[in-house]
Amino acid sequence: MDLAGTPLAILVNPHSAGGRALKLLPRVEACLDARRVEFRVARTRSLEHGIEQALVAVEAGEIPVVISGDGLLGAIGGAVAETETPLGIVPGGRGNDLARVLGIPTDPERAIATVLAGHSRRIDVGEANGERFLGIASVGFDSEANRVANETSWLRGNLVYAYAALRVLAGWKPARFTIAVGDSRTRVSGYSVAVANSSAYGGGMYIAPDAELDDGEFDVVAVGEIGKLRFLANLRKVFKGTHVGEDPVQVFRASQLELSASRPFPVYADGERLTDLPVSLRVLPRALSVLVPRDPAS
Repeated sequence: MDLAGTPLAILVNPHSAGGRALKLLPRVEACLDARRVEFRVARTRSLEHGIEQALVAVEAGEIPVVISGDGLLGAIGGAVAETETPLGIVPGGRGNDLARVLGIPTDPERAIATVLAGHSRRIDVGEANGERFLGIASVGFDSEANRVANETSWLRGNLVYAYAALRVLAGWKPARFTIAVGDSRTRVSGYSVAVANSSAYGGGMYIAPDAELDDGEFDVVAVGEIGKLRFLANLRKVFKGTHVGEDPVQVFRASQLELSASRPFPVYADGERLTDLPVSLRVLPRALSVLVPRDPAS
């Protein structure tokens, strides 16, 4: 894709990762100035404001480039899905899981170079009760831990997710989940169900290691009943994705499903609360174009 002469809309979340995204902005601006790229900057006030600015950019023929974490990225990606406008990413959050899976560099100058190179990839977008997401929608233990992590501003990086998991685990009681795919019903008593469009969440936890962003299906990962000490011991395996070989873990694929539970749970995705149970989920195949490295290892 030739982006020569195409203006950029730099959408930065000033509160992401305790202000990390905002601290990256001068480096991004200097990089674009050095390359004589036309751009404007919008500091987002909320997810809704970010979506609004992204849609303005699409209408104006600009390419939206998000400097933030997965929350704003998921909201904007969902909003510009099913258009021909590609989305640029400069990782600026705590987890940056979508950027990690796509191979986008954490260094802002290299991330901008990736945007300007113009190599795009189309990826799937998920919907949960009509609300769009890019990564992993989860309920149960995972969504409770996500809620605690969002309320914890005094920790950085993976520490916040470890702290949140330990806090939720202390008071956790198993729940019963029902997963409906067409006429088939799967019932699981245990910890959580993750509906994965991508492979990673929580700052590098590969809950669905075989999930692909462009295969038109979710990887559904259900974690059944297990003792708390064994659950805690298995948490470290999630960072390598080796937990899927454990007895209480079930994995299957579906492009559309219904999910409910024996007690109320919020549904979290891309680090944000999307909706509540019960939830209908579906894949929008290859609905979003993202600017990525030609070689993910570069």
